Amino acid sequence: MDKEILEDFKKESKNLLNEMKGILDSIEGDFEKVLELEQYGQTVDRIMGGAKSLATNFAEEFPAEHFIHQLGDYAALCKAVGYKASQIKNNEQFYNICVALLMDASDMLDKMLTQLGSTNVLSVSGLLSKTFLDRLKWVSNQFGEEVRATVSTPQNSKDKKMSQTEIDDLLKKLGL
Repeated sequence: MDKEILEDFKKESKNLLNEMKGILDSIEGDFEKVLELEQYGQTVDRIMGGAKSLATNFAEEFPAEHFIHQLGDYAALCKAVGYKASQIKNNEQFYNICVALLMDASDMLDKMLTQLGSTNVLSVSGLLSKTFLDRLKWVSNQFGEEVRATVSTPQNSKDKKMSQTEIDDLLKKLGL
C-alpha cells in the first residue's frame, strides 16, 4: 500500500473530525438540537467506513491486530452513541451527558488518528481512561433495545438497531 493512501485517510478523517467537533460545539447545552446528533453519527460513520475499507482492501498490510481495525471499531461505538443519543426524548440532562461523552470520544478519536501509521502506536485500551470507559458503558446501558443505532430511513427503521450485546462485543474487540 502506498503511504499516501493512509495519509489521505488521516487527512480526510481529521477534516471529518473537525466537522464532528463543530456539530457538538454548536449543540452543546441546547436540547432542542438533539436531532443534530444524527449528523454527528453520519459523519463518524464515514471515518468508520474508511478505516474498515482500508483494513479490508489492504488485509495483508493490516492484519486483524493492526490499529486501524481498532480505530474502525472505536468509530462504530461513537456512531452508535451519536445515533442513539439523537433519539433522546424529554431528558435534557442525559442529552448533556451524551454530548459531553461524545466530545471526549472525539478527542480520543483525534489522538488515534494522529497515532495511525506511527511505529509507537498504543492500543485503544491504552489510550482510554477508566473513567471514560465507565461513562461509555453507563451511557450505552441507558438506551433501550428499541433505540436504533444507525440513520433512520423507512427501509431500515425496524432492523438497524444495535443491541447492548453488539456494543459490548465492540468493547471486547477493543480490549476493553
